[in-house]
Amino acid sequence: MQAAKPLFDYPKYWAECFGPAPFLPMSREEMDQLGWDSCDIIIVTGDAYVDHPSFGMAIIGRLLEAQGFRVGIIAQPDWTSKADFMKLGEPNLFFGVAAGNMDSMINRYTADKKIRSDDAYTPGGLAGKRPDRASLVYSQRCKEAYKHVPIVLGGIEASLRRIAHYDYWQDKVRHSILIDACADILLYGNAERAVVEIAQRLSYGQKVEDITDIRGTAFIRRDTPEGWLEIDSTRIDRPGKIDKIINPYVNTQDTAACAIEQDKGPGEDPNEAKVVQLLPHPRLERDKTVIRLPSFEKVRGDAVLYAHANRVLHLETNPGNARALVQRHGEVDVWFNPPPIPMTTEEMDYVFGMPYARVPHPAYGKEKIPAYEMIRFSVNIMRGCFGGCTFCSITEHEGRIIQNRSHESIIREIEEIRDKVPGFTGVISDLGGPTANMYRIACKDPEIEKHCRKPSCVFPGICENLNTDHSALIQLYRSARELPGVKKILIASGLRYDLAVESPEYVKELVTHHVGGYLKIAPEHTEEGPLNQMMKPGIGSYDKFKRMFEKYSKEAGKEQYLIPYFIAAHPGTSDEDMMNLALWLKRNDFRADQVQAFYPSPMATATAMYHSGKNPLRKVTYKSDGVSIVKSEAQRRLHKAFLRYHDPKGWPMLREALERMGRSDLIGNGKHQLIPAYQPKVDEYHSARRKNSTPAGSKKVGKVLLTQHSGLPPRASDGSKPWDKREQAKAAAFAKNQEAAKARAEAGKGKGKKPAKKPVAPR
Repeated sequence: MQAAKPLFDYPKYWAECFGPAPFLPMSREEMDQLGWDSCDIIIVTGDAYVDHPSFGMAIIGRLLEAQGFRVGIIAQPDWTSKADFMKLGEPNLFFGVAAGNMDSMINRYTADKKIRSDDAYTPGGLAGKRPDRASLVYSQRCKEAYKHVPIVLGGIEASLRRIAHYDYWQDKVRHSILIDACADILLYGNAERAVVEIAQRLSYGQKVEDITDIRGTAFIRRDTPEGWLEIDSTRIDRPGKIDKIINPYVNTQDTAACAIEQDKGPGEDPNEAKVVQLLPHPRLERDKTVIRLPSFEKVRGDAVLYAHANRVLHLETNPGNARALVQRHGEVDVWFNPPPIPMTTEEMDYVFGMPYARVPHPAYGKEKIPAYEMIRFSVNIMRGCFGGCTFCSITEHEGRIIQNRSHESIIREIEEIRDKVPGFTGVISDLGGPTANMYRIACKDPEIEKHCRKPSCVFPGICENLNTDHSALIQLYRSARELPGVKKILIASGLRYDLAVESPEYVKELVTHHVGGYLKIAPEHTEEGPLNQMMKPGIGSYDKFKRMFEKYSKEAGKEQYLIPYFIAAHPGTSDEDMMNLALWLKRNDFRADQVQAFYPSPMATATAMYHSGKNPLRKVTYKSDGVSIVKSEAQRRLHKAFLRYHDPKGWPMLREALERMGRSDLIGNGKHQLIPAYQPKVDEYHSARRKNSTPAGSKKVGKVLLTQHSGLPPRASDGSKPWDKREQAKAAAFAKNQEAAKARAEAGKGKGKKPAKKPVAPR
């Protein structure tokens, strides 16, 4: 297996003489302006082209440009023909194909399999600008356009579909995406090392089918090469040694006639000295060991084998000890090299220090791209996550080892935002990453880290070998705050609160200076059953963090609130679990407006639970304990209704469920009861989904029903029921206008005047 070579140690390709482009070209006209007769590499992506390090095509494109290659971009092409795939001409080296920053199916469909009405990665937020399974479609169109040009498949869609995977939308196991896309090689995980190495080798004239030794790649093979030890992991529940059955008609006293004794062969003298042979242990030679997973055909027809394969895959994700994997698909093998070596701080600085324009391509004019609007004033300070949450794909894609940028690199980027990005008002919207407070947190001993095979460093508790020192992050926050022209640094990335409580100084720093009124955290649930399947800490950790948060907020003289996120219908969740969660929400006066139901994304451990009913966190056998699964549409709706216990539309369903569960005592108007016994008429409450509001616990002013914003704790501090003062003022004005309109209408009766228009209620 190829060793890690620093990204900046490669010789530059000859086209380096052209220098960096203001934007990577998207048209022939731009290529002519740059003096290019052709592109060496063309990146095809399902996202609009934003030249910003939060967008995959920009990072890979600028990195390849820094290596001296001429890189063009085909963003959101018309996939109904090959024409758009030919507009930049034939690339000299390869097509790089990616669906975008999101899996195209998750981007287009909700967890209820309904089509989304928008796409955050498209100008104007318009939906429908990319096909379903975009990686497949784009790859096939590239092959139609230029048959002999290699196709390098990458991005999160390819990364999480590299193996035979359960597809939620078709409710079946699909091939590795490499097979369906007819691509030449697939890159998974952090692909910077792999894509640079492939580009360099192809530029030297090496054939893509001969590139088989790069970490973080998958490709097709016909058989296992010579010199490799293959471990067979295609079966589970293997039977033990079975003794031969003795023929009941044989006289066992007659050894000559006894088949068992005949099979023993010649006897050995127990006193005879024997030579001890020391044989090498082949399993220790991990660089030449490959694990054979159950074939696609087997996992497609056997859900338990699928769970077993998923478990093996996740055990082989540590770059320090992972072995290669192979899985049969029909007549060929799909071979998966071990994960890429994490980038060093110097390499992270190199990647994020490219000459990004930090704005969308000028071809989009004044159209806004919602995803860019969200991140244009944010800074990514690290990659990776060692949380290992089973429903999340970050660990599978970016790895468990945190890759950090230096303070100097981060400060330079903040200064660049301040000086270059239009509309900057002095507020950095986020300093974070997959998890806001994992910056520079790692295993205390590199050797322990290298050999560890645990799926999480913080479950069931924080590992004793994990260094939880937040001092580097605290110092980064302080340095960023002191920059001229920077008024506020906010932290918007998700926070691992069970890690944060290990550093009270960090919590105080965060709460005092970096919370904009509300802080998002994700307990996900309150009950032990689902939390264990999620690999999340108990609700006690949340309570501890909440006490610290409120204490330091009070000391800082600030009124700030936590916004907890929860998941409905996750594997391992019972109706009773959701009922208890709803009671917890009511006790704590939380009203969730938008509810997230479990979404079985490709390759996630929780998705394997959902498909198989088994728990891949433990050894999988046909007799191993199962996991309760929420699959029916009715039960998924019920679990969401428990999370939105305050919404009258769900009350009939909840009453029926509570009666069935023997908990009719929770139906009524008492303080400790969950839902009332009465059902209001439809016109008595607003649609929470349309109005972004929650009717439960609301007040009336005049004839107007006032509601509290979704999930947000009270802003009022006068001891009254929580509701927004601004909404109260709006409602009062509305009621006043309504009375005035009524008076005008009365005055106009009999004078031939039309009655005044009914005023519109405030939103």
